[in-house]
Amino acid sequence: MADSLSPKIIALVPMRHHSERVPGKNFRPLAGKPLYAWIVETLLAVPEIAEIVVDTDSPTIMEGLSRDYPAVRVVERPPHLRDGNIPMNEVLLHDTAQFPADFYLQTHSTNPLLRAETVRRAITRFLNGYPAYDSLFGVTRLQTRLWDALARPVNHNPAILLRTQDLPPIYEENSCIYIFTRENLARRRNRIGERPLMYEIPAEEAWDIDEELDFAIADFLMRRRLESH
Repeated sequence: MADSLSPKIIALVPMRHHSERVPGKNFRPLAGKPLYAWIVETLLAVPEIAEIVVDTDSPTIMEGLSRDYPAVRVVERPPHLRDGNIPMNEVLLHDTAQFPADFYLQTHSTNPLLRAETVRRAITRFLNGYPAYDSLFGVTRLQTRLWDALARPVNHNPAILLRTQDLPPIYEENSCIYIFTRENLARRRNRIGERPLMYEIPAEEAWDIDEELDFAIADFLMRRRLESH
């Protein structure tokens, strides 16, 4: 955990019990462990993080965390914030009001492949750039031909057929890491501030589980990682 001279960073990990597209995904076994266990163990391996707070409405997750990860603070999400249509920023405002810190790092259980070393580098990059950068969010580099819904090219000229690796990169917000202050969150109702730092995360770590296919791919990649070790 962080020392007393470092900024206090609290990691926030929201986890809902129900999932529409992947039922029970947050506690479904992935490569031999409940999905939530992977991100919890990643964050526990980051010494810059002073405390890990899991916000959940899931009795299954609460029980598992209390039993296997007693160092993690578990907060039961209040009923008025449990609807799936509630913006995440409102959940984060509730949590940051209860746990004062200099900075908050938010991630998801659906990013099981994220490595502790990547989180540590993101924290270092942000702290070294603060306050020129007022927030950080994780991105994935894309170099592919993109079109909008009206068949208009977004990032390339169809008359000049560049190789995809030569296209100017465009970046996808991958939801793996956000770093922010409560002040900015409350003022903007947004984790991303006015001067954000985009932090590139390797694609093999940034896989987000949103559908059944994502779960199968993440399970395969995690098993392959474990075998290589």
